[in-house]
Amino acid sequence: MVFARIGSHKGKIALVAVAVLVLALGAGAAYFEPWKLFTDTTVSEAAPTPAPGSGAGAAPQLPAPLSIGRFLSHEHTTTGSLVILRLPDGSRVLRLEDLDTSDGPDLHVWLTDAPVLEGRDGWGVFDDGQYLDLGELKGNKGSQNYTIPEGTDLAKYTSVSIWCDRFNVSFGAATLEKA
Repeated sequence: MVFARIGSHKGKIALVAVAVLVLALGAGAAYFEPWKLFTDTTVSEAAPTPAPGSGAGAAPQLPAPLSIGRFLSHEHTTTGSLVILRLPDGSRVLRLEDLDTSDGPDLHVWLTDAPVLEGRDGWGVFDDGQYLDLGELKGNKGSQNYTIPEGTDLAKYTSVSIWCDRFNVSFGAATLEKA
């Protein structure tokens, strides 16, 4: 009878331990999203188009490139380029072209004032100073557009980062250069 109570007690402890382990694994999976290591989201947004010219026979007004950049890898291999365009109506758009990076949890596109450093030194610098979150990354592959809010002083920003907000690390970044 004493052994039956001990065995029953150990069984309850084992059951609670298994339940805690299952809950911990579920919470860990929800937080880390490990399946994103094996998924891709491809976006193929068209580049902003020319505005019709004003007046008869007027040439269309083309978007004007203000800045350009090429991505450098940080936490994950990241390639592609970017251009900041001023549209004929005065609005501005950050366009990522041929982006190729890993999928990840909570990825954002940031304009920042941080320098782009190679290697591990560059992974975590982008939230140290000023940054402007242009929104969640639409896809880890392809070409996509992000509206830059009206009134944004682009002179304050020197780089763009694909930033993982969940783990505070840059997947890749590009220095902004005059077009």
